[in-house]
Order: sequence, then structure tokens, then C-alpha cells
Amino acid sequence: MSNQRDVPVIRASELGEYVYCARAWWLRRVQGVASRNTAALHSGRQAHDRHGRGVAAWQTQRRLALLLAILAGLTLLAAAAGLAGGGQ
Repeated sequence: MSNQRDVPVIRASELGEYVYCARAWWLRRVQGVASRNTAALHSGRQAHDRHGRGVAAWQTQRRLALLLAILAGLTLLAAAAGLAGGGQ
């Protein structure tokens, strides 16, 4: 039985790289040639990191807004039930 660590993993980003330029993918993945365009790669990573943090912050704000809306709804229900029960 083969070990899972022996099976090479190809990530989705590598598929995109291969579709864009199969030769560049082959040089990096098979031949181990490093890219000379490291400044642009670093800049791209930073941009992706910033975007990821922005998306995470947006998701947190969305969850908080939903929680506050639920709490407001429950407060209104409790107030309506108090008015209905106290008026009798």
C-alpha cells in the first residue's frame, strides 16, 4: 500500500498556472527553477493577504449585524408579549 505522502499534490493554483503557461509550470514544478520575478510575486502575495483580511473582516461584521438583528427582533417580541400580557 502506498503512503499518501508519496503522492504528489497539485493545487488549484498550479492548475491555473499550468493553463496560463505550461512551460513555466514545468520549469518550476519539475525542474525546480525559481522565478526571477520575485518582487511581483511578493507584491501579489501581499495583495492577496490584504484582500483575505478584508474578506474576513467583512464576514465578521456580517455575522455581528445578523446577531444584532436577531437580538433586536427578540427584544421586540418580548416587548410585544409584555404589552399583550400586561394589558389584560
